[in-house]
This record gives sequence, C-alpha cells and structure tokens, in this order.
Amino acid sequence: MQTKPVAQFKNIKKKIGKKMIIDDISFDVNAGEIFGFLGPNGAGKTTTIRMLFGLISMTEGEIIINGFSITNDFEKAIASVGGIVENPEMYKYLTGYQNLVHYARMYGNITKERIDEVIALVGLDQRIKDKVKTYSLGMRQRLGFAQALLHKPSLIVLDEPTNGLDPAGIHEFRTHLRQLADKENIAIMVSSHQLSEMELMCDRIGIIQNGKLIDIQTVNDFLDKDEVVMRVTFTVDNVTKAKACLNKLFKDKETLSNEVSISITIDSTQIPDIVTAFVREDIRVSGIDKESKTLEDKFLEITGGSGIA
Repeated sequence: MQTKPVAQFKNIKKKIGKKMIIDDISFDVNAGEIFGFLGPNGAGKTTTIRMLFGLISMTEGEIIINGFSITNDFEKAIASVGGIVENPEMYKYLTGYQNLVHYARMYGNITKERIDEVIALVGLDQRIKDKVKTYSLGMRQRLGFAQALLHKPSLIVLDEPTNGLDPAGIHEFRTHLRQLADKENIAIMVSSHQLSEMELMCDRIGIIQNGKLIDIQTVNDFLDKDEVVMRVTFTVDNVTKAKACLNKLFKDKETLSNEVSISITIDSTQIPDIVTAFVREDIRVSGIDKESKTLEDKFLEITGGSGIA
C-alpha cells in the first residue's frame, strides 16, 4: 500500500480582521489512511475544511491535492476530492440508482460499469432500485458514499458523518469506511465529535486548538496503550483490610473504594506484589481491572477540558 501524501496542508493561515483563525498549521493525509481531525468549539476545524474545498480563501500557505494547488489549479486539485458533510441530501422521489445516474451526468465521464462498481463497493446491490424515501439514514449514508466515489477520488473529506446514526448504523459506517481506505487506497479525512468512534476508526489523529495544530500522532501512540501507570481496581472480599494493606505499601497514594472493590493508580508492574500482599493478609482477590486512558481522556487532557466541536 502506498503511503504517499494525497493532501498536503502547508503553513496554512487564515486571518479575519485582526484575529488569527488558523495559525500556521501543516500536516499530510496519506493514501490508504483514515485521518481524524479533532478540535474544541471554535478551534478552526471547519474553517480548515472550508479552505480545502475552496469555499474560503487562505491568508497564507497552500493546500496541495495530488500535486495540484487549491489556489492556483483549483479544478485539477478538487477533481481528486469527494466529500460528505453530515447527512447527504438526495432526491427522495428517485431510486438510489437514478440518483447516481443523475450525479454521474454532472461529471460527464462516468460509465455504467463504474456506477455498478461503487454500488457493490458500498453494499447497496439489493436496494439500489428502491426509492430513496424508503432508505434508512444508514442506507442514505451508503448512497452518499457511492456518490462521492463515482469519480474515483483520491481524498474523501467527511464532516460529522455519523450524526443521526444509531449504534448499528455507526458500526456499519465505520466498516465501510475502513474498506474504502484499505481496498481503494483512498485517503480519508474525518471530522467528528464522537471520540469513541474516532478511536476505533482512525489511523492517525490531529488535534487543533485556538487555530494551532497542537498534536498529531497515530492512534496507538496517542493513547499510549503500553503505558505503565494506570488505575487498577481490585475486587476483594474484605475492602477494609485491603485498604489498610495498600496504605502500608503506598503511603502517599490515594485509594478509592466501595463495598466490594478498591482502586489505586500504580505502576502496572506492581500488581503481582499487591496480590501477594493481599494473599499474606488472607484477602481473597476475585477480580483485577486495569483502566487505560481513552481518546476522550487524552483529548480532555491535552485541550484542558474544552468541548469538542
């Protein structure tokens, strides 16, 4: 699989009046990857996407799509881009197939074979001849994907694509998105507030705050799944004795407890020592749960608890 950048954001700045909305951000979106773009309210996420689509101009910097400049070669650059913003709008009185034929005519060079190919790719074979008004929201999302894929884009940009979907629809959407990245080698850029889904969906995450790109890493690196320090909860038969035991081992560490369990933040390599100490005190341990940080935890940690847009 290629790893070359499809979209390149180079030192992008956007200033309105005296206010710097986007402050010198640079990043790439690579072929075959799903790139998550996160930011608190007013961070500049939507402004960045609007500049990509040429809806607003840049004050400084450049966006390159497959070697073509959005500023200087807009038609050639945007020809490689497909997009879905929230819920795709379709002609509900037409069938799914008729909608795709209509959009294909706008491009002018889309064959019937390509239409059939994208229908199969998004899994609408059985319902494509039904009217769109009978489609579920998840099915309309699939049809929106098919529409965005008609012209074989190298980059798909999705702004809040799972809004309104139920859990099953979100899971289905995530599966199809992963297939598009893997099978079609498409670069996919996703902006969403559903952090748990972004954690499951994305290969890399970029966080923008106050117009600045403050962090960009792979999801695994970002979450630091191999981190040693974590909160560990022990389910025991005698919480009082367990608390006294932990207080002896860790004089300066706070514990949280209820009727059946006690929690402490420790180095995970110390778990066997704690179990041994519990056994010596005749404390029976029936469960051990380790709690690593989620993407939401890390996001709130980095942004200082700001809300996600």
